Amino acid sequence: MTTVLITGAAGDIGTAIADVLAERGHRLVLADHPDAAEPLEELCRRLDAEGVSFDVTDEPAVAAAVGKLDPLGALVNNAGYQGVFAPVDRYPLADARRVIEVNVLGVMTVLAVAARAMTGGSIVNIASMAGVSGAPNMPAYSASKAAVIGLTKSAAKDLAPKGIRVNAVSPAFIGPGRMWETQVTQQAAAGSQYYSADPEAVAEQMIGMVPLRRHGSVYEVATVVAFLLSDDASYLTGVNIEVSGGSA
Repeated sequence: MTTVLITGAAGDIGTAIADVLAERGHRLVLADHPDAAEPLEELCRRLDAEGVSFDVTDEPAVAAAVGKLDPLGALVNNAGYQGVFAPVDRYPLADARRVIEVNVLGVMTVLAVAARAMTGGSIVNIASMAGVSGAPNMPAYSASKAAVIGLTKSAAKDLAPKGIRVNAVSPAFIGPGRMWETQVTQQAAAGSQYYSADPEAVAEQMIGMVPLRRHGSVYEVATVVAFLLSDDASYLTGVNIEVSGGSA
């Protein structure tokens, strides 16, 4: 099976993607920031996978890691930074720069380095419904994920001559787990007309926004990623699949 590089592998969604792809027989190389070394090592031991550590914004480090992967057949570009929760008129620009650096330039860096090492194959970028419709108190994150969707569509055209498909997946509310707890807690603390100041009420409000009336699971995201990497998606490129329970 194809060697798949997964960035942000130690996070909730990254771990689920690794689990699903391992079950389907892919050879995995799991990557995350050096700060996540311990959970990454534990995941690699559990799945008998190779692990690498690098900052996605450090092109020489990314190139050194990818250069050892021969052949590389697929990439799941999952590393990201959510940033603080604050309205746009009070958002700290230093944090916004970090969000853009990781979520846009980091994704582009890994995509570009991986594409140079690939001869055909598939790339999946993890975007977000925040990039599709915008999320209150998350202006930098929303902007960065909208950029990921645009980057995906552009890269799909650039890399089609090499036989590399490039698609995106945009999750909406995903839980339970760290991401869900962070969103609920931080939206309650940020204060807005959209959410209560009570985290439990915020959770109910978020679920109420979803036609299916529940949050999605990390494995529901992971199976969509697995589909896009598979030959079943051989005629899909430049597509953003919304894993959103019907929310827009």
